Amino acid sequence: MHRPIQHVEKVFYTVLALIGIPVNLLAIVILSRGKCGISSCTTRYLVIMAAADLMVIVTDVLLRRFRYYYYPWCFLDITPVCSVDWVLYCAARDCSVWFTVTFSFDRFVTICCQKLKTKYCTEKTATAVLATTCILLCLKNIPFYFQYQPVRIINNIPFLCDIKSDFYTETWWAVLNWFDTVLTPLLPFALILLLNTLTVRHILVTSRVRKRLKGDNKRVNRRDPEMEGRRKSVILLFAISGSFILLWFIYVVDILYYIIQETNPDVYPPFLFHFRRVGFMLQRLSCCTNTFIYAATLPRFREKFCNIGKYLVTRIACVMKK
Repeated sequence: MHRPIQHVEKVFYTVLALIGIPVNLLAIVILSRGKCGISSCTTRYLVIMAAADLMVIVTDVLLRRFRYYYYPWCFLDITPVCSVDWVLYCAARDCSVWFTVTFSFDRFVTICCQKLKTKYCTEKTATAVLATTCILLCLKNIPFYFQYQPVRIINNIPFLCDIKSDFYTETWWAVLNWFDTVLTPLLPFALILLLNTLTVRHILVTSRVRKRLKGDNKRVNRRDPEMEGRRKSVILLFAISGSFILLWFIYVVDILYYIIQETNPDVYPPFLFHFRRVGFMLQRLSCCTNTFIYAATLPRFREKFCNIGKYLVTRIACVMKK
């Protein structure tokens, strides 16, 4: 019954890996070298966000999806290996989401809190925030390593990962699972919407005040360098956070439906099953869209990205000729 969606997923995840891994690597290289027309603080956030997105694609698409579609029986099926891979994926997913939140908060402070901007929006603060966030999220996901048990034992080696029955009955597992669901993605989703709403409100109020102060005198030069200087930050913020909200929306709706209805996803009707699978695919797609957003909103980044792309195409063409 679900065979068509499985074929779609196989093609989708294959293309996602082939595109997502190189574009995130290119983003890391280009942004790390600087000179993209953005501050060092913003650069630090974008580099770490690209690294987290790359880890999501590697740990989930490459090591889990590819294993399922192309290598149905390999060393990745050993129970400790697939348990570690799940923990790494959860940590990478959480970091990818919460780095977007910290970036949104940094841009909110930059645009709306001028007094706090000089102290908070620095490279040193960005490094401390990102490192602390990463460490806490990694520690939070360590217990999930112990939720699995082997399905079979072959030559004294445990294979495959099956969730223990205690996971559904023990109170502390239920608490941890609820905490994980709220932490990612419900709370970040709400925070990003809130920060963007407050940012838009501040921009509208500030714009009205500045227009009122300048008056309606036609001789006054209406070019506003300060507002134009914020334009790049605003576009970049809304593009990244807007992409996150759109691509995670179906996934969040599915989680809310599951919480409200308390229905086992294994017995979903065909429509809800496909709705859930599409949500998974869009969620993973969010890990390779930021690079294209950088190329669309940052002219210097776009120039370097195109130059590297042309160089790679030329080199590949030369190798194929030889």
